[in-house]
Amino acid sequence: MHLIETNRLFLRELTANDASFILELLNEPSFIKNIADKNVRTLDDAVRYIETGPGASYRQHGYGLYLVGLRESNTPIGICGLVKRDYLEHADIGYAFLERYWSQGYAYESAAAVRDWARGTVGLNQLLGITSPDNDASIRLLEKLGLGFVKMIRTPGSTEDTRLFSLSF
Repeated sequence: MHLIETNRLFLRELTANDASFILELLNEPSFIKNIADKNVRTLDDAVRYIETGPGASYRQHGYGLYLVGLRESNTPIGICGLVKRDYLEHADIGYAFLERYWSQGYAYESAAAVRDWARGTVGLNQLLGITSPDNDASIRLLEKLGLGFVKMIRTPGSTEDTRLFSLSF
């Protein structure tokens, strides 16, 4: 079942059947550099990541990271959704795409749909975004979505600062 649809994309909950896609995505060099090394190296690791990450978030918060796929071919290309982190007061918008699907507007299209869904359907009144200081593409995307830079923060377990962005609805 598609939770969100756009002209070219659909977003739906991740399931164990998406393990091979998640294994590929989480091991792309750009994911490890810009987000984190989640130590997902096998299909079993990927299933565990889905169950304890997005799956747990769906159950606890009613939202999470969703698989983004091409409507025309049903091809998974990335993830996008809402993440509620213990160290942030509000949910933040998260996204990651396979590098071969970059620069085609998919990140903005899915993130804008998630932003609108967060406001209209979920009923959030504020949305955050975080990104590494040198991730210019993510910074531009957050700004295009209407989020403004707030301040630099240090996330738990990190030795480097992260940019915090916010949008109030």
